[in-house]
Amino acid sequence: MPVKMEATKQQTGITHTKAAANVEYAAGHKNMAQLIQLRWIAVVGQIIAIGTVILGFDVKLPTVPMLEVLACLIAFNIASQLRWHEHREVTNGELFLALLVDVASLTAQLYLSGGTTNPFAFVYLLQVILSAVLLEAWSTWTIVAITITCLDGLALFAKPLALPLDHARGIGSLYVQGMLLCFALIAALLVVFISRIMRNLRAGDAQLADLRQRAAEEEHIVRMGLLASGAAHELGTPLATLSVILGDWKRMPEFSKNAELIEEIGEMQTQLLRCKSIVSGILLSAGEARGELSAKTTIKHFLDELAAEWLASRPVQTFAYQNRIVHDLPVVFDSALKQTICNLLDNALEASPQWLSLEATRDGDTLNVLVSDAGPGFAPGMLAQLGKPYQSTKGRPGGGLGLFLVVNVARTLGGSVTARNRAEGGAAVQLSLPLAAIALPPQEERVDE
Repeated sequence: MPVKMEATKQQTGITHTKAAANVEYAAGHKNMAQLIQLRWIAVVGQIIAIGTVILGFDVKLPTVPMLEVLACLIAFNIASQLRWHEHREVTNGELFLALLVDVASLTAQLYLSGGTTNPFAFVYLLQVILSAVLLEAWSTWTIVAITITCLDGLALFAKPLALPLDHARGIGSLYVQGMLLCFALIAALLVVFISRIMRNLRAGDAQLADLRQRAAEEEHIVRMGLLASGAAHELGTPLATLSVILGDWKRMPEFSKNAELIEEIGEMQTQLLRCKSIVSGILLSAGEARGELSAKTTIKHFLDELAAEWLASRPVQTFAYQNRIVHDLPVVFDSALKQTICNLLDNALEASPQWLSLEATRDGDTLNVLVSDAGPGFAPGMLAQLGKPYQSTKGRPGGGLGLFLVVNVARTLGGSVTARNRAEGGAAVQLSLPLAAIALPPQEERVDE
C-alpha cells in the first residue's frame, strides 16, 4: 500500500507540473496576442505617418522601399496570427524572435527616413521596455545591445532627414513636434499594453498559486488515504475476532436463554457488519479490489440505492428524498462519489437530526445533488473558506474533513460544490458534476444492449 500511495503522490506531482506549464504557456499566448495587436497599430501608424509627411509637409521619402518593408511586416503579422491561433504554447525564444522582427522593421524604416535625425527613433525604447516585461533577463539584455547597435549604425550610415534646423522655434519646430508626438505615442502604448500584459501575468500568478494550493490539498488527501488504508488493514483482525466472539456468545446457554441479550448481540453483529462494510469501502477507495466491486448501473438507480442504504443505517427522524431525474443515464458505480454524497448527508445529519433532504436533478449534462438541513447553518467565515481542511463548527479535532474531501472529489471529477444558508433556516450544499465523468462509455452501452 505505501508503494501505491507513493506512486499516487508522484502522479499528482506530475499532473500539477503539467498544469503549471499550461498556465505559463497560456500567459505567453496572451502576451504574444498583445504583440500582434501592437504590430497592427504600428502598421496603421506607419501608413499614416508616411502619408502625412509626404503629402502634408512635402518631405521626400523613398516611398517604395518603405512600403516594401511595411508589406513584409504585414505578412509576418498575418503569419503570426495564423500560427498562434492554432498553437497555444509560446516560449521565451518565440517572444524574443517576435520582438527582434519588430526591431529589424523599425531599423529598416528609420534607415530609409533619416536615421537618428528622425524623431521616431525613440520608438526603440518601446521594444526595450516590452522585452523587460515579457522576456527572461538574457533576452532583455540582448535586445538592449541590439537596439544600441542599431542606433549606432543608423548614426553612421543613414542619410539625415531633410528637415529645417529650426529648433529655436520651440514648439513650432517640426522636429520638436515629431518628438512630442513620438513621446505621446510611446507613453499611450506603454500604458495600454503594459497594463494588459501585467494583467495577464497576475492572472497567471493567481492560477499558479491556486495550483500550488490544490497540490498541497491533494498531497494532504494522499496522506489521509495512506493512514485510512493502514487503519483499515489493522482493523480487519480485531473486527474478525469480535465477530467470532459474538457468534460464540449467541450460542452460549447463558445468553441464548435471555431474549434481551440475544437482541443486543444481534444489534452488535449488525453494527459490526457495518464496520466491516466501511473498512471494505476504504480499501476499495484506496484502489484495492476495485475491479471486483465495480458495477454498471443507472444514475437514478445509483441514487435510489444510495439513499435507501444511507437511511437504513442512520437515526434521522425525517428524510425527504426526491429524485427528479427524468432522463436516466447508464453510469459506472463510483465508490468515491457514493462516499462523497454520504459525507454531505452525514454532515447535514449532525447539524439537523430531526430533518434533512436530498434532491437530485439533471440539468442538461450536469448532475445536481442538493442536501439541505434545518440546523444552525454556516457561519459567514465558513462559507468563505468552504472546502478548506479543519474548518468546522463542531469543535472537535479533525473536524471539517468531510467537506474538504467532498470538494476535492468533486474537483477531481470536474465538478464543483457550493454552499449557502437557507432563508427558512439551515444550510444547503449542492454538488454539481458533469455526467461525462461517471457516464458509461458508448462502446460498453452497445455491448450491454
